Amino acid sequence: MSITRKGLLYGLLASAAIVAGPAFAEVKLANPTEAGMSTDGLATLDKNFHGLVDDGRLAGVTTLVARHGKVVHFDAYGVQDVNTGAPMKRDTIFRIASMTKPVTGVAMMILYEEGKWKLDDPVAKHIPEFADLMVKGPDGTLVAQTHPMTMRELMSHTAGFDVSGGYAPDVTDRNQPLQAMIDKLAKLPLATQPGTDWRYGPSVNIQGYIVEKLSGQPLDVFFQRRIFAPLKMADTGFAVAPASLSRVASIHTYDAAKKLIAPPNPFDPSVKPALLSGSGGLFSTTEDYWRFSQMLVNGGELDGARILRPDTVKLMRQNVLKDGVLVDLYGPSMQGVGFGMDFAVILDPAKAGTLQGQDSYYWGGAFGTWFWIDPTNDLVFVGMIQNLNGSIPGRDTPDVRSISYPLVYGAITETGQQDAQ
Repeated sequence: MSITRKGLLYGLLASAAIVAGPAFAEVKLANPTEAGMSTDGLATLDKNFHGLVDDGRLAGVTTLVARHGKVVHFDAYGVQDVNTGAPMKRDTIFRIASMTKPVTGVAMMILYEEGKWKLDDPVAKHIPEFADLMVKGPDGTLVAQTHPMTMRELMSHTAGFDVSGGYAPDVTDRNQPLQAMIDKLAKLPLATQPGTDWRYGPSVNIQGYIVEKLSGQPLDVFFQRRIFAPLKMADTGFAVAPASLSRVASIHTYDAAKKLIAPPNPFDPSVKPALLSGSGGLFSTTEDYWRFSQMLVNGGELDGARILRPDTVKLMRQNVLKDGVLVDLYGPSMQGVGFGMDFAVILDPAKAGTLQGQDSYYWGGAFGTWFWIDPTNDLVFVGMIQNLNGSIPGRDTPDVRSISYPLVYGAITETGQQDAQ
């Protein structure tokens, strides 16, 4: 294929990666009793989340529950924007922020299955600019890495990079491509020795860069060809087509009186940024993200489209942190929780203080979107809200994650260990 024809192909695929509108049939709801769940219990889930909207604590919310591969609950309530009053719908489009990370993780594991990289590869094998990075010691002096950071560590936020807020100025700029971020990081020391500390920083944007480099494709093209199109995720991409802008939920916050407001968004959702952020750049819908999650709980396949092998999915949800290294998102450190390939993993539900089954894996987004996959109970949950600082405790947004756990598990009527993928 000539360079001209290849460039044309990538251009067409990149266009397809922009959210274009609902091209596939809406998900059909199953009878909850067929999946061992209670209709009354799911009605209680609705009642509680509807109450948060009715009380003015949320503008709108969607919740979806699937068990044994069947969607038994899918609710949308409230409004997309308190200024316009546009109703929240099942096909509302959300900024999913860090729920982009598991998508990038799946992209990485597709390339892992193709033999493009190994867990114990030095990251510098794939990004030579990182070969001689020094580490900033406690006293500010620079020391050598005790071992070269590995891909396993990069996939689990333990490669040594600092938290995002530790970089001033920020190493990411939506107006510059991923290479600009790599060039900046190559001039800075690591914050910790590789493998010794969990820090939530630029690791997944770095993975996005590696996806581009190993595949020879822009990140949006790879996502579209290898994940979104096969899974029929018609409303997921790095930008939204003008015809679909009316379906985009606004980002809300609270005024001094704790009243919901929707300030203007400084970024046009229809404009794809130069920086394709594998860390947090995607738009998606509740149904699309369920399709992605259901593929994982199925062991890498959905509706005949195989994305990963079952053993690769299991590998993604295995804890790879060293003993003594704890996940610490907002502090204090999270007991009973490990980290795999771009997912947090429930290692001990009792220590973690959760009703989620052992080996559940999950993440969330900065604007309050959240999901989890529970292979023990063969269950998927996806929830969407759109609030500024929506996932940070103590910032006025209701703790929708903690609220959802007892409601969802309280609706289960038939329990039992499943053959987890």
